[in-house]
Amino acid sequence: MSFFKGQLANVVEWDEFREDMIFWKWHNNEIKKGSKLIIRPGQDAIFYNQGRIEGIFEKEGDYDVDSDIIPFLSTLKGFKFGFNSGMRVEVLFVNTKEFTVKWGTKSAIHLPAPGLPGGLPIRANGTFNFKVNDYVSLIDKIVGVRNSYLVEDIKIRITAVLDQLLMKWIGREGKDMFNLQMNADEIAAGIKQDLDMQLVDDGMTITRFHIMSFNYPKEIQDMIKKSASHGMIGDVKKYQQVELTDAMASGKMGGEGGSGSGTASEMAGMMMGMNVAKEMMESMRDSGGETSKGQSEPQNQQASSGGQGNIPNFCPNCGTKTSGGNFCSNCGHKLV
Repeated sequence: MSFFKGQLANVVEWDEFREDMIFWKWHNNEIKKGSKLIIRPGQDAIFYNQGRIEGIFEKEGDYDVDSDIIPFLSTLKGFKFGFNSGMRVEVLFVNTKEFTVKWGTKSAIHLPAPGLPGGLPIRANGTFNFKVNDYVSLIDKIVGVRNSYLVEDIKIRITAVLDQLLMKWIGREGKDMFNLQMNADEIAAGIKQDLDMQLVDDGMTITRFHIMSFNYPKEIQDMIKKSASHGMIGDVKKYQQVELTDAMASGKMGGEGGSGSGTASEMAGMMMGMNVAKEMMESMRDSGGETSKGQSEPQNQQASSGGQGNIPNFCPNCGTKTSGGNFCSNCGHKLV
């Protein structure tokens, strides 16, 4: 036994741990007598031999291989350390947490659109989550040829097929290409199913897929904003008034812009003033109730019969039909 006294016992642990590493394979093929196993939080240790899992240890802590590990190994349960050799078995450390990965389309996705031969180009971005859920498949498909596996490796695989899946599910669920965000949950659910099929054979699963936003070209964004503004205002005439007010407030119609811009601003102001005056007079007339209506009829009669009011039937300034008041309801011109 003097041979073992001159040897240092092995420590079986994940000494290259990093947050973005999915698994790491312990490199020493021999575990010596008196070795220790160290499992840290968020790790599982898997003992396997020739591709077959011998034992899975999930609880964090320090373990004595002789007494705490070997008795629980399936086919190596009766293994006894020899005089001059150790136990030949491989150990795989797996990161058990759920990984979150940001994604974005590699290039613009061109959706079929009427009037656009090349389609409507859009981009999208979001996140997806995945984790290891099948150690047998993981060892069979990946661990045999890799000593470690990173989140970046999964991201590359996912983004390679993501553009095609987006086109597939947008076409299936996106009823209106200008309102894709409304259907984002249905689109994401379909993509999650397809991506899960990409990873299931490798012992991993997609736990969540989220679409944060769809991005349209600037011209399309401007169209959507303007359409939304129309919808909120509900009246094209009012929308034009709002546009005119915004232009004047921003100085885009001021005298600095060119030789005719000052006149345009003045004309716009005059039009606004006339419209405001008209609305005020209509509001005053409406608030007068039946009394105002009763008074307007004799005045109209006087006007039509050439009475003392001398109120013309049409405004001499703008040609608008008069309503019996002393001022034109359209331009505010004094009638009497």
